[in-house]
Amino acid sequence: MKLKPLLDRVVIKRIEATETTKAGIILPGSAQEKPQVYEVVAVGPGGVVDGKEVKMTLKSGDKVIAGKYSGTDVKLDGVEYTIVSQSDILATVE
Repeated sequence: MKLKPLLDRVVIKRIEATETTKAGIILPGSAQEKPQVYEVVAVGPGGVVDGKEVKMTLKSGDKVIAGKYSGTDVKLDGVEYTIVSQSDILATVE
């Protein structure tokens, strides 16, 4: 199956946290901080949302930061994705 977002929606996937610190200490899963950095998997076509034209500026493969509690979580074929509006994306990471 493949997710195809509609209008101004963006499908993102969380980038896994590093399991060791810079000093080489291995962290257990419970001690790891959940990252807010995601990879864009799919982007909707844009269009008119709430009476305003929305142009999509993101593309697949972009690394972005999204709000902690934004979007809808979806699990598909064992992989967890989050679907958000483009306006819920706070920044891109270069």
